Amino acid sequence: MSPRSRISLIDSFNFAFQGVIHAVRTQRNMRIHLLIAVAVMIAAIAIGVKRIELIAIILVIAFVLITEMINSALEAAIDVATTSFDPMAKLAKDMAAGAVLISTVTAAAVGFLIFEDRIAQPSTNLVDRVERAPVYLTLVALMITTMIVIATKALTHRGTPLRGGLPSGHAAIAFAAWMAVTSLVSNGQHRFLISSLALVMAVLVAQTRIEAGFHSALEVAYGAVLGALVMLAFFQVFT
Repeated sequence: MSPRSRISLIDSFNFAFQGVIHAVRTQRNMRIHLLIAVAVMIAAIAIGVKRIELIAIILVIAFVLITEMINSALEAAIDVATTSFDPMAKLAKDMAAGAVLISTVTAAAVGFLIFEDRIAQPSTNLVDRVERAPVYLTLVALMITTMIVIATKALTHRGTPLRGGLPSGHAAIAFAAWMAVTSLVSNGQHRFLISSLALVMAVLVAQTRIEAGFHSALEVAYGAVLGALVMLAFFQVFT
């Protein structure tokens, strides 16, 4: 059995996240696309998009990020394989860059079609946004929390995506979920009990990361504060 076949499922995810973090850390365009993605997701919540429109936005964002990473990977492979100028190598790079251009233009077109009517009808958008806010806010806030975790790990150069590093992604997601549960049951009869149970579960997740030796207490605390604040900010601003 080859060493590659013995790689665990966790290691496979770890390598994949390492690739994403490396792209964010080293590729300027990837950072730009990531920032635009965060801004678009926030704007989508602010104007109250429909479920199918949110799905379309998520898909085109993924489309752009994937093509950008493939472009970067292809450029790196070509640079390793060639030691001098090769017209075919240049053509391959140009085609990969063209794929990124097509995905970006497509995303811009989809964004224009979705946002155009919403901007023209602010009063209707406000009613729709309030009605659909809890579900959409939770989804978008969790996605943005994950993006911030990846960006922070890329900047700090510490640990690996699933094992160590600043901040703890598990703690960030767990405490973001706790804050979402607390906000969603704000008018419920058993709010304190439900919120307390969610907090206990979040603390247990954070504790396991420390006990397993993957994170320090500071890394877990930073992740917990990050996740809770991002989710709280979304519910405070958009509801």
